[in-house]
Amino acid sequence: MSTQSKLTAQGQVSVPAAIRRALGIGPGSVIAWETEGDRVVVRRVGRHSSAEIHQALFASLMPATKSDQDLKAGIAAYVRARHARD
Repeated sequence: MSTQSKLTAQGQVSVPAAIRRALGIGPGSVIAWETEGDRVVVRRVGRHSSAEIHQALFASLMPATKSDQDLKAGIAAYVRARHARD
């Protein structure tokens, strides 16, 4: 596939619709520019954020989510135990 774009005075370039479709990119997507001799290769950077990857890899190690009420009850129990008189 060969298509052209024009470089603006600010160094910006529009990615043609056919290329966006081929790469599966849209607004907010990140692309990488690499030089290979006298050629420039544009590729799509991973589709997942580091937070999404972390969640996928370490979800089983994450503590269970607790409600605000559970957290407040836990803090109160800790304070009572710490300051209990023998």
